[in-house]
Amino acid sequence: MGGMMSELSEEERKKILEGAPVGTWALMLMVGASMVVGWLFLYYGVFLPRGMLN
Repeated sequence: MGGMMSELSEEERKKILEGAPVGTWALMLMVGASMVVGWLFLYYGVFLPRGMLN
């Protein structure tokens, strides 16, 4: 019940631990992109159609 890490050799374990955190970068990119899309929606879909403040 040790999981998959116990089945890896020492070389494979070292390679994984020294590798770049690709999943973390992908998640950060998705979150950042969704924030940009949300900002663009608010700016162009909500604020600009309402016009200038009086």
